[in-house]
Amino acid sequence: MEDAQNRIPPLEVEKDDQQVIVHVGGEMDIDRAPLLQEALRTLITQSDCPPDVVIDLTELAFCDSSGLNALLQARLTAEEHGRRIALHAPNRQIRKLLRLTGTDTLFTITGT
Repeated sequence: MEDAQNRIPPLEVEKDDQQVIVHVGGEMDIDRAPLLQEALRTLITQSDCPPDVVIDLTELAFCDSSGLNALLQARLTAEEHGRRIALHAPNRQIRKLLRLTGTDTLFTITGT
């Protein structure tokens, strides 16, 4: 879903009993990160949210520090609600951002 001003990142959600996969695309910057953070918080705090939350970054072209903060906040929210976050297929730029900030050890990273 994307609004007329292109402010909301493309976001699709697949859910089953064991996991929810959130597909994020486009660019995650200071304009879009708060919207992603709120969408993830809403999803994670739902009582029927599965225990594993996979954030699929396959289609995410760019992520800055505000996007990283949205992911870190989602991780904290997941922990508070007994859920786990995994990042799937972060591109080279996002992997470098995670590594440089030391946050790569905070997430399970798959599909790299």
